[in-house]
Amino acid sequence: MALSTVLIIGGSGFLGCHLVDRFYAVSPRPAIHVLDIRPLPIISPEFYSFNPDEIVFHKGDITDPDSLREIYREVKPDIIVHSASPIHGMGKEIYYKVNVDGTQAIIDVAVEPEFADIIKGLVYTSSASVIYNGEDLRNADETTPMPEKQMDAYNETKALGEKMVLAANNKRPGFKTVALRPSAMFGPGDRQLIPNMVQVGYTSGTRFQIGNNWNIFDFTYIGNVAHAHVLAAQKLLDEKKSGGVAGEPFIITNNQPVYFFTVPRKVWAMKGNIPSFTIKISRPVGFFLAFMSEVVAKLRGKEALFTRFRVSFTCANRYFNISKAIHFLEYKPIVTLEKGIEISLRYLEYEEEEKAKTLAEKKSE
Repeated sequence: MALSTVLIIGGSGFLGCHLVDRFYAVSPRPAIHVLDIRPLPIISPEFYSFNPDEIVFHKGDITDPDSLREIYREVKPDIIVHSASPIHGMGKEIYYKVNVDGTQAIIDVAVEPEFADIIKGLVYTSSASVIYNGEDLRNADETTPMPEKQMDAYNETKALGEKMVLAANNKRPGFKTVALRPSAMFGPGDRQLIPNMVQVGYTSGTRFQIGNNWNIFDFTYIGNVAHAHVLAAQKLLDEKKSGGVAGEPFIITNNQPVYFFTVPRKVWAMKGNIPSFTIKISRPVGFFLAFMSEVVAKLRGKEALFTRFRVSFTCANRYFNISKAIHFLEYKPIVTLEKGIEISLRYLEYEEEEKAKTLAEKKSE
């Protein structure tokens, strides 16, 4: 069964725009609808191939069953892709509202009898961090259990969302679900990973290294993650291939594990910011400094950006075995790590140029 119509929830976000782009490249092309709280951003044809005029946008609240029901009736999607998720730093209340309450509402309405002959499946964007407990993950795969207590509120809610989605597989006849767990996504539209590395490159922060950098890490280019979502959607609709996919989680990476500081140093080098020396901070000292950062942030009523989770994240071995995705999804990364970094930096330069043009136009008015 070919994909006819896809509804991408969170389609205006970082991953969402790349999901639109990859589904747009499917042949025959499905009708693509986006559900988000804000419209699709203005895009550059250098980084995205889709025509925004051919994408149908719907504004709605995923925690409101009536809003979802109305959109499902209008769109009549074969597949729903749920990629909506707040970025880190938004706070526990927002995480729960979107990742837990929103996910539950998406499922509950999708399995209603009214949509039995319409909605065939749900693809959920989870995170590789749902199996991370602060200890090393070496060649970890989907058999690695989730920790009893997650490292932070974001991963706690992503794990809860994933469990609900996978438990909903076959909740009604013909309804199939799958969860994808990408690791450390980056690429055009990224507001965290590569931009933060670039900003550090303009400071003396390039001279500091937390840990000994013997730890191996999996970074993942966003286009590869979007590609995996398309494959998962197609497999759910394929009776012959959905057996190993439906009701299952899949870890997604670039399949190019590297020493952690390889990527930031590659970013700094490409930007011409090569540190003359490196000061190594041990993991225990890093944890202490992060703890103090959390205390100060709490006193100020804010969420800390430098946290013990991020220190452990930087210092831990965190690389994965993606054999399951390769076998069942027939997944293969389409963009290398090096090319992905190059595209990401070019995108940041494009954004800076656009900001400069806008500022110049305002001054000339």
